[in-house]
Amino acid sequence: MKLRLAVLALAITGYCYAQQGMEEMWDKSSMAKEHPNIQWFKEAKFGLFIHWGLYSQLAGTWDGKHYYGSGEWIMHQAKIPVNRYREVAGSFNPVNFNADEWAQLAKDAGIKYMVITAKHHEGFSMFDSRVTDFDIMDATPYKKDPMKALAAATRKRGIQFGFYYSQFQDWYEPNGGRNTWDFDESKKDYQQYYRQKAIPQLKELLTNYGPLGIVWFDTPGGMTKEQTQAFIDELRVLQPQSLFSSRVGQGLGDYKDFGDSEVPPVPIKGAWESIYTHNDSWGYIAHDMNFKSAHEIIRLLSNVASKGGNLMLNVGPDGKGNIPYYSIKYLKETGVWLQKNGESIYASTAGWIPAQPWGVTTSKPGKLFLHVWDRPENELLLVPGFSNAITKVYALTDKKPLSFQQRDGDLIVNMNALPETHTPDKVLVVEYKGTPPAYNAAAPVTVSAQYAANNVEAIFAKTGGASKIESLTYSHYFGDWKHTTCVTGMQSPEDAATFTVRIADPGDYKLILEYACPQESAKQEGRLEVDGETYMFRTLRTSEFDKSAPLLFIKHPVTIFRAKKAGVYTIRVSPYRQGKELFKLKGMIAEPLK
Repeated sequence: MKLRLAVLALAITGYCYAQQGMEEMWDKSSMAKEHPNIQWFKEAKFGLFIHWGLYSQLAGTWDGKHYYGSGEWIMHQAKIPVNRYREVAGSFNPVNFNADEWAQLAKDAGIKYMVITAKHHEGFSMFDSRVTDFDIMDATPYKKDPMKALAAATRKRGIQFGFYYSQFQDWYEPNGGRNTWDFDESKKDYQQYYRQKAIPQLKELLTNYGPLGIVWFDTPGGMTKEQTQAFIDELRVLQPQSLFSSRVGQGLGDYKDFGDSEVPPVPIKGAWESIYTHNDSWGYIAHDMNFKSAHEIIRLLSNVASKGGNLMLNVGPDGKGNIPYYSIKYLKETGVWLQKNGESIYASTAGWIPAQPWGVTTSKPGKLFLHVWDRPENELLLVPGFSNAITKVYALTDKKPLSFQQRDGDLIVNMNALPETHTPDKVLVVEYKGTPPAYNAAAPVTVSAQYAANNVEAIFAKTGGASKIESLTYSHYFGDWKHTTCVTGMQSPEDAATFTVRIADPGDYKLILEYACPQESAKQEGRLEVDGETYMFRTLRTSEFDKSAPLLFIKHPVTIFRAKKAGVYTIRVSPYRQGKELFKLKGMIAEPLK
């Protein structure tokens, strides 16, 4: 999926996130008018992405060499000639594919919609297409259309079904985008490719497979905004109720897709989606065993929901049609959690309490759901900024009532009555009266001695001078996209990052700066100021910053700070003198010392 992000990354990487500016960024990349059929998508919250194609047969290996990262990009990575890649289809025979088993897995996992690759960048069609013979019916011994069976099986279970289609990149076709090892890019006629393959195939998909919830486009190119609008209009006629993803290009999608493996740091209005792989690759790689546990999936899902979006989690079946064992195992375990806690996820909206040391929040009218990832040691859960009248507080799974008190605009919930469990997310429900307050990004970040560590993220900094808040996109290896929000541009003493924190418990805290620092910026002096005291430090080298290389962060302990009393403190970080950029500051960690 690496170049899938290329166009979107131009808008994301290097964008300055003002506290109120996240939404403005996405206003420029999605339709101003909501699609009339968008509500089901907003309520769904959990989708399943499936990458399946000839690359699944190769399983990350070509000519004896293992490839890592995005398995569906192996043709591009290995620069496999079209004539040799076509031969792979001769051995592609997914006899173990079972549409009902796939659809039932999605149902058991609590999935509400499914999107599968009808054609990825490799150009191979996983459906019966009259437009080309490079498809699963004509080029493989399988001779069946798995998309027909899967469309029927998902609908039978009430799951919205959709297709991924790479509308511009097609490495098999002379006029398709971005095969430069077989074809001369300067001689390509992209409009001919659209007319002869992309548009006719999309019409097949929108005509032959029943009502589609989504058409998920990818890596736009080769069209102006006017041409893209005409392209959309031509397809809309066939299925006006189908939603088109924002990667159709030119800001003309029906909902917003963030970059691969990206979650915004604060809530975003409107319909949007965050896409993640279950392991490290989108397409199947036999040697990629880095699967996310159910614990990780559940926390990722609740975090995305707390920002107001959907999570679409990808699995990559192998060349025989088997979904990996750990994908089945951990998806089913996620489904068990959702059976008990789904009310806090499905049809929810973003929580109006910013992230806390204990977790995140989602909401519904009259209810705030507290997703408790980490219980406080004293069992007294602090929910700051909750002044509405409360009718009751209880655990979602068993409706067990919990005692609470409201004090000085805070809610304090006593969790002593709840047994210690190993759930990744214990959900509490607060029922209240009145209109909930607006999300307050400027509220002090809670720091408490009741947790092993308190993260104070860069997004909550107030920047001064030339410093700014940016989202940095980078990769550890091919297609392994990471997105980290940092304070950047700190070169002079005026270029500061100031954090406002609310220390709930007096005591000693180790203040740790988390940052990335290239060699040219290392060994510079910086200062951390808090409560009238200045603490000096010298920057430590970590890594160079390049979008295609790792960005490594160090956790640099600077000082021990004694908070003599509970209250609000400001912590200012800045260069000591004029120089090169001090570092890229990911945030600060306040670690209580006991």
